[in-house]
Amino acid sequence: MNKYDLEETVKGKVALLLEETMEKSWGIYIPQVQSDITDKLQTNLPVIFYVSLASSFQDAKKRFKFEFLKNQLHLHGGNISQLAQFVGLDRRSVHRAIKRLDLHLEDVRREAHHSSSYQEKMINQTIRFALEEYKDIIQPQKMEKMYLEVPLLSRHLAKLLPHNHLTWKQAEREFEKQFLSQALVEHKGKIAETARRIQIQPETLHRKISRLGLKASALAAQPSQ
Repeated sequence: MNKYDLEETVKGKVALLLEETMEKSWGIYIPQVQSDITDKLQTNLPVIFYVSLASSFQDAKKRFKFEFLKNQLHLHGGNISQLAQFVGLDRRSVHRAIKRLDLHLEDVRREAHHSSSYQEKMINQTIRFALEEYKDIIQPQKMEKMYLEVPLLSRHLAKLLPHNHLTWKQAEREFEKQFLSQALVEHKGKIAETARRIQIQPETLHRKISRLGLKASALAAQPSQ
């Protein structure tokens, strides 16, 4: 699925499902909520992984690697050789990463047969994060009804949205781009403030901005989520 097709899917089928779920749960349709959720889903693809900006950059990156590798283990049924070829690593590198990230291979293999898809879980997480921003303006009873609908909604959306097809390096780059973009928007593009908040050196942040092709000035003009 290319970028245009993704945008059309999000604007069409995904938006319609969100509208139907809101009307079922709340009795009304709130365009801003729909817009916020679709924006987050679209922004987070193809990675679909949200990490709170309360995390440091290093902690967030470690968490992302853990979830990405766990997802790939699920997708490949714990087959290390197959996974290594798919993500562009050799088998020894995969085993080192599993050990470093404290992933328990046998547990992951068992989970792969019994749990919902990683894609579904991440969509669920993204929707819940977006809804959190409205918990002070929507009645608790109505919000609880919406939360009850989120698992089924996520299952439907997982069938519509594309799955990850990224190498390890591509996924790592995409994660850094998303995380740093969010952090820069949150701090109006101010390098020193952003670096201090995510606990990296300003010089390191400058290098990453340049390498990732980010524009701090453009991000500064975007409204924070």
